[in-house]
Amino acid sequence: MAKLNIIEDWWTAPSEDRDGNTVLVTGRRSLDNVIATQRYKYRIEMTWEYEPDKGGMPDYATSSKMEVVTNLLQEKLHRDPVAIMTGIYTGAGERNWVFYAVTLKAFQQLLNAALASIDEQLPLTFHAEEDPEWEEYREMCQCEIARED
Repeated sequence: MAKLNIIEDWWTAPSEDRDGNTVLVTGRRSLDNVIATQRYKYRIEMTWEYEPDKGGMPDYATSSKMEVVTNLLQEKLHRDPVAIMTGIYTGAGERNWVFYAVTLKAFQQLLNAALASIDEQLPLTFHAEEDPEWEEYREMCQCEIARED
C-alpha cells in the first residue's frame, strides 16, 4: 500500500460554544485523500479540562503543557499514521483534540508511546465512536474563515 500523503495545512478561527463562550477552533485542511481510504472510521476526542482565565483560555503553564502533548502526538502520528489529528478546540475551560483512527487499540498504543516521556498524570478523558462519514470533521470545516488572496 502506498504511503498516504497527509498535509500539514492548518487554520484557526474563533467560534462559540452553546453558552456563547469563545472557543478557538484549529482544523486541518486537505484530508479528502485520507477520507477516501475509508480506513479511518473511529473518531476519538481527547479532552483536557483546565481552570479558565476570564476569557475561558488556559494559563501559560497549562497551555505550554498542552502544546507539548500536541507536538508529541503529531511527531508520533507522522511516523505511524494509525490515526490523524484533525482538529483542536480550546476555550470555555477545556481543550479537545479530535482524531480519526483505523482502530481504537492502535490509537491507544500510539498514544501511550507518544506520551511515555511525560512524568506526570495528565487530566485527560476520552470519548470514541464510529464516524465513518467524518461528520464531525465536515462540521468543523464550516468554521474555517475563507482566505483572502
